[in-house]
Amino acid sequence: MTDTSIDQAESANNQRQINPEVLQNISVTLSIEVGRAMIKIRDLMRLTQGSVVELDRIAGEPLDLLVNNTVVAQGEIVLVNDRYGVRLTRVAPASERMKNL
Repeated sequence: MTDTSIDQAESANNQRQINPEVLQNISVTLSIEVGRAMIKIRDLMRLTQGSVVELDRIAGEPLDLLVNNTVVAQGEIVLVNDRYGVRLTRVAPASERMKNL
């Protein structure tokens, strides 16, 4: 193998690697899901202030923490200086998160 072909191979390898600093500056959408409900448009149109929509989760069940619509963890609501927060109780393993990408 010549020096030129070795340099080309190393250059190709370097181009395939992702710079961690670039990844750390990418914005993602973080959301918390309390639960879901399926309702008909007719019922949706009847909702008013004070209406209650029943969700598919039981009180006390963990909330889902999603990053770009992919569940990455579960947690519980906490109060931090008069603001809501989420204490993570389970973080999905990286292998499980990669399946959903």
